Amino acid sequence: MIRLPALLSRRGTAMPIVAMVLVVVLLGVFLWLLDRSEREEEEHALIRDALWVEQSLRFQLASDVDRLEQLADTLGRAPDADVVTAMRQLVTTNPAVERVLWLDAEGRITASVPPVPDGRAVEEGPEPSPRGDALRLASSLGKRIYTAPYPLPQAGIGFDVVVPVFQDRGYAGALVGVFAIDDILTHHVPWWIAERYQIAVADSNGAVLGAKSRIDEPTPRRSHAIPFDPPGRGMTLVATVHRTESNFGRTVLVAAIFGLTGSALWSLWMVRRHMRRRLRAEQQLRTEHAFRKAMEDSLTVGMRARDLEGRIIYVNPAFCRMVGWSEAELLGRGPPMPYWPPEDLERCAQVFSTVLAGEAPPDGFELRLMRRDGGRFDALIYEAPLIDANGRHTGWMGSFVDITERKRAEDLARQQQERLQHTARVITMGEMASTLAHELNQPLSAIASYSAGCLNKLRADTVAPAELIPPLDKLSKQAMRAGRIIRRIHEFVRKRDPKVAPCEVAEVVEDSVSLIRADARKHGVRIEVDLAPGAPPVLADRILVQQVLLNLMRNGMEAMAQTPRDARLLRVTTRVQNGAVLTRIRDRGCGVAPEVAETLFSPFFTTKKEGMGMGLNICRSIIESHHGRLWFEPAQGGGTAFLFSLPVAS
Repeated sequence: MIRLPALLSRRGTAMPIVAMVLVVVLLGVFLWLLDRSEREEEEHALIRDALWVEQSLRFQLASDVDRLEQLADTLGRAPDADVVTAMRQLVTTNPAVERVLWLDAEGRITASVPPVPDGRAVEEGPEPSPRGDALRLASSLGKRIYTAPYPLPQAGIGFDVVVPVFQDRGYAGALVGVFAIDDILTHHVPWWIAERYQIAVADSNGAVLGAKSRIDEPTPRRSHAIPFDPPGRGMTLVATVHRTESNFGRTVLVAAIFGLTGSALWSLWMVRRHMRRRLRAEQQLRTEHAFRKAMEDSLTVGMRARDLEGRIIYVNPAFCRMVGWSEAELLGRGPPMPYWPPEDLERCAQVFSTVLAGEAPPDGFELRLMRRDGGRFDALIYEAPLIDANGRHTGWMGSFVDITERKRAEDLARQQQERLQHTARVITMGEMASTLAHELNQPLSAIASYSAGCLNKLRADTVAPAELIPPLDKLSKQAMRAGRIIRRIHEFVRKRDPKVAPCEVAEVVEDSVSLIRADARKHGVRIEVDLAPGAPPVLADRILVQQVLLNLMRNGMEAMAQTPRDARLLRVTTRVQNGAVLTRIRDRGCGVAPEVAETLFSPFFTTKKEGMGMGLNICRSIIESHHGRLWFEPAQGGGTAFLFSLPVAS
């Protein structure tokens, strides 16, 4: 534990350090701001003065060129005018104009101020003059042309301004003004600019063509370049600030500030390192929390956490959207929950108690819940213990999946499957209608014969009552036989909901054989039945299993259409294997080709000319809905055996 005097002493030591650091920082900031302000002001002044010089030079050059154009216009209108005097006046009053030439259409000098020595047509310098190209360009374009800079014989670097002269709309020559760059800068850059800056003209490569400065050897500090146009040709006007004497007092003050600051750098660095570590840890914590929050918010599965007493301690947005209550309305709520339907309160409370007791099924459970607007929905719920970082059990975490649409789709698929199965049974009976009519005709004919005989004897009044007992008994048996046939047909084809109950496979086989035996006689097929004695019942829908048997037996009879009549045998056997009743229907037909074996149970696949391809697919769906299995295998001696197994009812 930190004692109070030590704490006060530590604070007393820290306060002067903090104050010193603040003073140093403020002084440093002040000096920095002052220096920055001076630099900005110097930069602004440099740009402002450079622009002023550029505008002044451009104005003076434009004034000189305008006077040249006025002279050219005078020559064009009055060839005999005294232009030489005007040329001499232009050179005299403008020191930057080195020379003015009057050239004829052939480029020969007509007049020159000052005169050209030895009457040369073009003044020769150290390098060839670009004046010839400028003359041709000015004559073709009909406007003034500035030449590229070139060396002058005695005036450094200069350039020409060529102004074409036109007489009677024809090219008659040109006035050429020769300007020296050093003279332009010397006479037109004021002294107060030259004291602060070096004003220079540079070409496109940065080479200095001419410069003016009041300092013999200026030390460049900062410069600003502006395009010098006209004359253009890549020339730029560069203004460079002279380096001034350094402020010794400011330098000493800055050194003192940094010296005082150095003593606190180590401690500040240690504090900064500690703060960076702490900030990094906090940032990682915030990032991790934001990542987990984003995952929870993006889930489509509802999440809900409860404490050990059953009160809600957490819900995610998906759960709130699912039930329609907000997070604030759900947190802290205990049973009964607002999303429990009133009609299922007892079951919901029972499930709630089961979960709190730790007996929730690991594979989840379904529960019907209620939305805020009163709508009901089915949810698949998984509950798991909520364990904290110390390994303690603090509650229960549940995930909710809305399976309402899935159950609706499953119900629709089941109803469609039942309709399809019913349609298949009706089609089967339709295909067997003629045979069944023949089968019913026998007992009905016998009934008619016996009733006619008894009626004749009664009319003759020659029979004793005891003599009528045998024929009436036979008549009753035939009527019962016809009734059984009609009842079986009715039970087979009528539309009803599936009814799963324990049933004997042997009885289903016998009923199915009795229904199809007449059809078998029609096709010349013998049916043999071998039933396992004492086979346990299976949990199945009797009519659906009978539909499977009839379909497989009819397929077997049709498969033997090309088999000789004496070899047409359909054998139905049942056996008990591995807790299931195995039924085997074996024919002596042509068998199943290898190329169709993989798709034999696929929907709409058939090898018959008029088949729909749904029979075997429906049979497999029926058997699998009873948790059984349907398959086929080649039979020994030829033909095919279809087998299906149904689990024994426990």
